[in-house]
Amino acid sequence: MAMVNRAKIKELLNESACSHSKDKKPGEGCDKPKPGLAAGGCAFDGAQISLFPYADAVHLVHGPQTCLGASWETRESLSSYNGRNHTFMGFTTGITTNDVIFGGDKRLEDSIDYVVEHYKPEAIFVYSTCVTALVGDDIDMTCKLGSEKHGVPVVPVHAPGFVGGKNLGSRLAGEAVLEHLIGTKEPEYTTKYDINLIGDYNVTGDMWQYMPMFEKLGIRVLASMSGDGRVGDIRTAHRAKLNVIVCAKSLVTLVRKMNEKWDIPWVSVSFYGKRDTTFAIREIVKGLGDPELIEKAERLIDEEEAKLDLALEPYRRMFKGKKAVLNTGGNKAWSIASGLQDLGIEVVATSIKKSTADDIEKAREYLGEDGVLMDKPAAQQSKVIDERGAHILLAGGRSLYTAIKKKISFIDVNQEKKTSYGGYNGLINLAEDLKSAFANPVFANVSAKAPWEVG
Repeated sequence: MAMVNRAKIKELLNESACSHSKDKKPGEGCDKPKPGLAAGGCAFDGAQISLFPYADAVHLVHGPQTCLGASWETRESLSSYNGRNHTFMGFTTGITTNDVIFGGDKRLEDSIDYVVEHYKPEAIFVYSTCVTALVGDDIDMTCKLGSEKHGVPVVPVHAPGFVGGKNLGSRLAGEAVLEHLIGTKEPEYTTKYDINLIGDYNVTGDMWQYMPMFEKLGIRVLASMSGDGRVGDIRTAHRAKLNVIVCAKSLVTLVRKMNEKWDIPWVSVSFYGKRDTTFAIREIVKGLGDPELIEKAERLIDEEEAKLDLALEPYRRMFKGKKAVLNTGGNKAWSIASGLQDLGIEVVATSIKKSTADDIEKAREYLGEDGVLMDKPAAQQSKVIDERGAHILLAGGRSLYTAIKKKISFIDVNQEKKTSYGGYNGLINLAEDLKSAFANPVFANVSAKAPWEVG
């Protein structure tokens, strides 16, 4: 039997490249398993989120049908892939009671044969789940034999839900890609400005907001892990000159190991808001180390910021004195806060429930000492709205009812959102959505008394 062992889990939970690892006591980790955690986002869910944007790969869930049904297409990760987008379909081995008793390896083998014959993907990601991991199916050997038989990478992803939460699942996905894909193919050509984007899933097309700036600077994205990604490109990622982590510190293990193996430096950035987008561009060109490129980037930043400031001036006047509560997850606890602050809105509270230690530190930095970091946002947000006099709540769809009860404006900023807020232009999109939300009368009227009840 081959599966994720305890040593691997311990390594991923205590990442040496994480700035907070040195502060942890022995045995502590960033993402330790908790009873019942699978109900709120498990390792399997995190692994799928990280790999699902590879539209040219088939994502085969080795487990009961319900594992697929509860996780399929969880985010609107856009793709420019011109071939058959396999993410529009769900693939599962659909193991039964008999497979639990006698083993599901043969069913997995047959499923791989069927997928290759009928869909001809560039690769197959095979996800272990709680049931198949507990039974002990040897997906490593089955995937290896399937890859040799068909000449297609068949990648085992050892992220059963019980090992931990979403962040750990993302790290396990990175381990699978590093072990089975990266370094297995050479690019047709290289440039001195080749970079890899790590951790941007291109939700609502965020990547496409800042990619044009790369093109203006002559920076080429060699590979992406994994927004709008291609299997063939990620196999060549070892030839990049710089790894760029975009709002996803859960994948820091991947870039650390790529640095150790191929001497590729890395930077961590965000493209939400004016300040962070400018900082990101400067970090990237500094990481590439070309003085001519750095000078060119400064000219581009000056041009883009001047255009942005002109476009945002009327919005900033409109938003003067407005206060916001932000209830979202992970890096968005601080990245969206940065964008709101760039628009002149005071962020009085943000949720840190699903954030890493690095994210929490940044959230504190952005909100200041008076800002509220909500570790139990569902229970806290109503009270914070009242105490801080917030005018708008930015959260996931489930928090809409809180905004309605409190008669304040609301915007859905989680993965269900339909508009991109990335890059300079994304900040204009955010400003327009805020304008519409503040002008929407429904939040004040929905809980008002009926005309015959007044008086």
